[in-house]
Formats: sequence, C-alpha cells, structure tokens
Amino acid sequence: MDILNLSILKTLSISLPPLNEQRRIVAKIEALKARSQQVKEALDAIPLLLDQFRQSVLAAAFRGDLTADWREQNPDVESASVLLERIRAERRCRWEEAELDRMKANGKTPTDDKWKEKYKEALEPEQSSLPNIPTGWMWVTMDALIVEGPQNGIYLPQSAYGSGIPILRIDDFQDGWSCSSAELRLVNASDKEVENYSLCEGDIVINRVNSPSHLGKSLLVEARNIPAIFESNMMRLRLADAVSTRFVEWYLRSPNGKQYLTKSAKWAVNQASINQADVRKSLIPLPPITEQNIIVKTVEQQLSSLKKVNDLIQASEQFIETLNQSILAKAFRGELVPQDPNDEPASVLLERIRTERAKQEAEAKGAKKSTGKTTRRRSRKAEQQEDSESIQLGLPGLE
Repeated sequence: MDILNLSILKTLSISLPPLNEQRRIVAKIEALKARSQQVKEALDAIPLLLDQFRQSVLAAAFRGDLTADWREQNPDVESASVLLERIRAERRCRWEEAELDRMKANGKTPTDDKWKEKYKEALEPEQSSLPNIPTGWMWVTMDALIVEGPQNGIYLPQSAYGSGIPILRIDDFQDGWSCSSAELRLVNASDKEVENYSLCEGDIVINRVNSPSHLGKSLLVEARNIPAIFESNMMRLRLADAVSTRFVEWYLRSPNGKQYLTKSAKWAVNQASINQADVRKSLIPLPPITEQNIIVKTVEQQLSSLKKVNDLIQASEQFIETLNQSILAKAFRGELVPQDPNDEPASVLLERIRTERAKQEAEAKGAKKSTGKTTRRRSRKAEQQEDSESIQLGLPGLE
C-alpha cells in the first residue's frame, strides 16, 4: 500500500510558485491557522462554562433564590406543611386501593380495618445538618412523595431482543434528552411482564447501576417515550398527584439532588449502584405547589438558551473547518498572498531543482559503484583469510 501511494504521489501535478512566494504562503497559512486554533480553543471552553451556569441555576432554584422576589409578593400561598398533609392523604389512599386490589386478586375480602394497620408512614428526614431553606418550605424524603415504587426493571436475556415491545435501556437517556419509543430496541416479553413493567406518562425513571459519573441520572417519562418497558439497571417510581413531577425531575438533576440520591451508593471497580432504600431516604426541599411550578418555569426559561448556544458552537466549529479548507484552497490557487514581480520566476527555481536532483542522482550512482568495488575487495580479502586459516589448521586449501 505504501509503494502504491508513493507511485501515485510521483504522478501528481502541483502548482509551483516562486520560492519567496512559497515562504509568504506558508507564513500566511500558519498565521491564519493560529488564529482559527485560538477560536477553536475558545469554543471548546464554552461547554464547561455552560454546564457551570446550568449547575448554578439549579443550585439557586432549590435554595429558593430564584423565587425570593415572588415569595415577598405572595406571602399568603398555601405552605408546604399543608401540601404535605394532602400528599400523605393521597399516599395512604393509593396504598389502600392497591392493597384491596391485591387481596381481591388472592380471593380475600377484609372483614374489618385491621389490614390498614400494615400501612407504613413515609420515612422522616434526619434533622441534623440540613441546609437552610426559605420559610414555608419543608425538608422531606422522596419516600414521602412516592405513591408507587420504587420498582426495579426487568431482566431479559439477549436472545429475547429483536422484536416485540420497545424497552428503555440506560443508554437511551441522559439528563436533558431521551430516545422516543420508536427509537428503542424491541424485546419479547409476556403480557404479565408488559403489565408489570410498562412505563406511563409522569413516571420517573432513575438509573441505579452505572459508572459513578452517570449513576442516578433520571428521566421524566413523556408521551413520546411510550409504549415501553424498562430494564433492570434502573428503577421506576410514581409520585403523588399533588406534587410537580417536573419539579422533582429538575431537583434530581441538580447538584444537591444528585448528591443526596447517590450519598449511600455502593462502589465497585468502575461501577456504582444505589438501591430502593437509597432513593426512599433521599432528601428533597418541598416548596408550596404554586412555587414549585414557578421554579420549574423560571429554570426552564433560564436554561432554554443553552441548546441554542450549543447549536451555535457546533455550527461555528464546522465553519472553522470549512474556513481552514478554504484557506488551503486559496493558497494553492495563488489567491492567498500578493505576487511580487521581483521574485525569482518559478521556471528558474524548477531548473535549479532539476540540476540539483541530477547532481544527487549522479553522486548516488557513484557511491553505489564505490560500495560495490569495496564489497568485492572485501570478499577477496575474506577468501584469502579463509585460505590462510585453513592452512594453519592443516586443512585442504580452497582452490
């Protein structure tokens, strides 16, 4: 392949400017390339700045900073403590409905209310070292907001993949984007498995096993993500209707939200995991529901420009690449630098190159002949030396 490429190179035609013009072209190309490299390095630094901005906005949102003025103007909204009582009532009601359905499926009919004593109240947050939050907010556990789950996903062998129902896998979503149902792989699952593991709009899916950098990433399931079931390396939870699921989703993507969620992670080589108990005891600041919706709106407004900036960065990087190619094209068309009539003509330069090349070839041939004579002399000398050694050893000499 190298020989073939070399033979092709020998047949290529190139335009040959005067030597001084060549030097001006090279200097101009390198100067322009240095400038485009500076621009590229500046563009490469922007994504990190955007991520820092995103994290700052989310941190401020869940400290209450983004809605401080709104709270001053709306002091009489329903407090988080009243909201929490409604959530607790809904949580218990949903549990009782599920328990009755379970008993009915098993052919049992309760004769009294003793079965209700099995209900477990939500975990309470540990009160030590909790950050300050605005008046009217409350620290609660995720368990207090969950009415169903967390539930781990389904494990199916690779032989089951290829057709069937779409299945959500950990590579199908990241913070801020997800594949639609139509883009997911298909898997064969039984009707019972589909019933138990189907995703619904408003579900929150949390990655429970992954590399440390991606552990705990979450997805709020939307209409575009269904129908689908979900794999075993994630868990699904459903929240009370009285809480904003989008508020919770944004919180789980915030620095504090991710920290509390993965606080008790179990570590292995290049991998970490969280379990259902970790999710249940994870802490979340709970504002009044009206303020939750204001926070979501404010966060999304402030972060809406990030995608536009990312698109602009990609377009700019593509433009730089096109510009670099354009510079090279202009250079070898003779359009990049001005010509100087005082430059030595290229024809004179070419003749000098030919003369020098002929001289080098002649010297190479002379050196080759000299090497050949030396090799022959050395061979004869070696033969004489062997004859001498043979005589000394009393062996027949070489004829």
